[in-house]
Amino acid sequence: MAQAANRVRCLPRQLSFKAAMQQMRAFEEQLRHGAQTHLKRLCEVLISAVGQVKLPHRPGRVEPRAVKRRSKNHAHLAQPRSVLKAQLPVLRELKMNAVFAQGSAIGKRPLFP
Repeated sequence: MAQAANRVRCLPRQLSFKAAMQQMRAFEEQLRHGAQTHLKRLCEVLISAVGQVKLPHRPGRVEPRAVKRRSKNHAHLAQPRSVLKAQLPVLRELKMNAVFAQGSAIGKRPLFP
């Protein structure tokens, strides 16, 4: 890309990386299996093709490299916090009973001694 940018007198970041990769894939078979005598000419044509696709001027096009929201293992709070806090002891009791019932039904000792 640097050679292509130099030929068209622009910065490498002004050329389309995606288009450059597509051109590389298009020329790949010819570069691998082509005759050695044509290799230099193919490279010249490839460099010219990469230099043809310039990016448009997009002022203010800067995006932060961060994730907007990190994934969490908990569901979103869909009810008022006070209602969920009141349900917590009941849910814990049900969960503990299920764990102990599963342990005794299988014939293994319980997970919590």
